Amino acid sequence: MATPSGFHARRAALRLLDAVLRRGETLEQAGSAALADVRRMEDKALARALAGETLRWLTDLDALIDGATAKPLPSDAKARMVLRLMMAGWLRLGTPPHAVVATGLELLSGGPRRLAHGVFAALTRGGAALPPQPSLPADVIARLGDRVDLIAAGLGEPPPLDLTLRDAGGTAPWATRLSADSLASGHLRLARGDAVERLPGYAEGAWWVQDLAASLPARLLGEGAGRHVLELCAAPGGKTLQLAAAGWQVTALDISKRRLERLRENLKRTGLKAGIVRADALAWEPRHRFDAILLDAPCTATGTARRHPDVLHRIGPRHIAQMAELQAALLARAAQWLRPGGTLVYAVCSLEREEGEAQAAKVALTADPIRADELPAGLAPSEQGWLRTEPGMLPEAGGLDGFFVARFRA
Repeated sequence: MATPSGFHARRAALRLLDAVLRRGETLEQAGSAALADVRRMEDKALARALAGETLRWLTDLDALIDGATAKPLPSDAKARMVLRLMMAGWLRLGTPPHAVVATGLELLSGGPRRLAHGVFAALTRGGAALPPQPSLPADVIARLGDRVDLIAAGLGEPPPLDLTLRDAGGTAPWATRLSADSLASGHLRLARGDAVERLPGYAEGAWWVQDLAASLPARLLGEGAGRHVLELCAAPGGKTLQLAAAGWQVTALDISKRRLERLRENLKRTGLKAGIVRADALAWEPRHRFDAILLDAPCTATGTARRHPDVLHRIGPRHIAQMAELQAALLARAAQWLRPGGTLVYAVCSLEREEGEAQAAKVALTADPIRADELPAGLAPSEQGWLRTEPGMLPEAGGLDGFFVARFRA
């Protein structure tokens, strides 16, 4: 019997789900092995989309499945994993039920196909539907408290494509050329779909991909005017490019050889310059102090859940505590390397207060409050002068990643 069209993509999606939910891998880490025998690019894209949408709506998909079974299936049962994919294909990707059945049940060859078929048929007959926005896992809700709704409101769809321009003065013409919106000088927002490498301006390095929230920490350092800035944990380099384009003399430090190669590629493509240092920031010692330091610290990255929905199902208290310990150590070292009057910007793409507000409260430098007029319209600093962005902010414009940013002076 011939293998149904789309079967290989769905089998790969099942492998991706298993890697995330059972082994704690990221979708990116799991991709190489899970997609190894998928030949067509469109099937690879389908596998990623299926796995991503399943993880994005996992709590709600499970609630539907549990409502159609007399006895709940174990969380890691293959039948539940396949049903999750089948439901995501139908409710999120618009695959007709008959096509979902034809491809999905093949994943249960030799297994409980009748059970899965019966559950899926009951749900389709009953007109099953997902809520307006994803429900977050219970442990995430417990951590985020009254911020949950604002966060969840931005997680229902994959995000648009944000670009940062090398020359902010060209915002208007580039917006016209790319049919893009702009939420700040030097920023463009495009609809998803086009391959980045094929967009005008890519080959000549006129811009780079960078979420609007991720561009804010470097913006808060202002123009460099030839002054020296140290960027810690710099790779793959979006903020390095921003700082170099703003006239800073940049020292970009990172421990990862692979990620630094990407930074070098980005510098070459854009024609911007920075000094690159491969070192462990916890062991490295600078030869001089700096006018500014940007520390976009390693973190749990829960703020990137719009594009990486796996983070909501992998990250727990142990990961948060480990990252917070590292962040505190990096902040303590960075604070020693500023010239008198120098500026430190600390940022994390995390939703967790332990990695944001709790870290900023311990910094032994003078607070330099962020001002509302330094931020895109619709964003505002906290009473302490810190900035926290949530995925559900700027909803009409398409949201943004979750970030925490604080600024200090020596």
